[in-house]
Amino acid sequence: MTPDTIRELDVALYGATGFVGELTAKHLAEHAPSGTRIGLAGRNRAKLETVRAKLGAKAADWPILIADADSPASLDALAQSTQVVITTVGPYTKYGLPLVGACANAGTDYVDLTGEVLFVRDSADKYHDQAESSGARIVHACGFDSIPSDLSVYLLHRQAQQDAAGDLENTTLVVRAIVGGISGGTAASAVEIIDAARSDAHARRVVLDPYSLSPDRAKEPELGSQSDLAIARPKTVDPAARGWKAPFFMGSFNSRIVRRSNAILDWAYGPKFRYRETMNAGPKLLSAPIAVAVAAGLGFGTLALAAGLSFRPTRWLVERLLPKPGTGPSEWLRNRGFYTIDTYARTSSGARYVLTWSQKGDPGYAATAVMLGESALALALDRHKLPRKAGVLTPATAMGDALADRLRAAGLRIDIRKLG
Repeated sequence: MTPDTIRELDVALYGATGFVGELTAKHLAEHAPSGTRIGLAGRNRAKLETVRAKLGAKAADWPILIADADSPASLDALAQSTQVVITTVGPYTKYGLPLVGACANAGTDYVDLTGEVLFVRDSADKYHDQAESSGARIVHACGFDSIPSDLSVYLLHRQAQQDAAGDLENTTLVVRAIVGGISGGTAASAVEIIDAARSDAHARRVVLDPYSLSPDRAKEPELGSQSDLAIARPKTVDPAARGWKAPFFMGSFNSRIVRRSNAILDWAYGPKFRYRETMNAGPKLLSAPIAVAVAAGLGFGTLALAAGLSFRPTRWLVERLLPKPGTGPSEWLRNRGFYTIDTYARTSSGARYVLTWSQKGDPGYAATAVMLGESALALALDRHKLPRKAGVLTPATAMGDALADRLRAAGLRIDIRKLG
């Protein structure tokens, strides 16, 4: 969007009546700077008015916009009314591309919280050039998936460059602790991905390729296997790490966002940059055999869930156990939730760093609402601080330091230490 483009709104929140949408609306009402022009969008005016009434006096005059994924004209009108669109309407593979297209055409910035690799690939293939031409920043994965992953590596790279410590090489994210729940929207997205991969050979290749979101696959380095389901010894992570590591269940998506950032930045992280995501397999005092068994069990559990959804005889049972669309963790769990992540990096000079990222609130919902809302505010209000890039981007390449500054101000802990 050109600097002289005048829009009615700074931010429009599409899907404001959904579970995460309402949490995001609440964050914006409580934390957006005075004078920020915000609108609520969705299919049902009465439900949108109900949400607005819960937000207090600050939101009393927020306009209501009617928009529907089945009505291209309504999506065009939504995109043309605002500088930034936030969308929480998923599964994105099913409902998301028309809005991406409307924003790319209108030169309107866009953020979502998708964790769907097939959707991001389709978005880039169909709309990157159009968005780059119009000046739109299309920014996927602006929640717990994948802002902590993407910005942690970006900030470690910046620190290593500042210290003249060389390129990033082996880099491992470790989810040290996490408490939270799962919503019906997340479950529905997982089902969409599994169904597509099961029935389409191209979709399976995209899901399995570690560089599937690269803008230029042929230029990616061949560094050997980069498994998303590997069990890691602590010494392969860093000498300071303790305890065996299991695969992190969202690592297969987050790692592809991180690698896309590296490629968009012209592979600035380094020619031998390797990245993986793990989680602690249990207390540090567990004996090695028990820790390995726990790690293997966690990895097997991820595979078992996918397998259960893939086969007709077991799918009905798994679906009965998953939460229904429109539902999510209780307010008690959202408030009690938290997460702490350590990302270890070794550089080409042998320097070692760890970035610790922590946040209060259920990761997928309360914490995600903060990150999603602050991403939209960064795009709308900090435009002079943003990298000069457009197209289908990532949180790091679209917002970088501006978003990191906003998140710190919103109460997130983001600290880097040099270990050696």
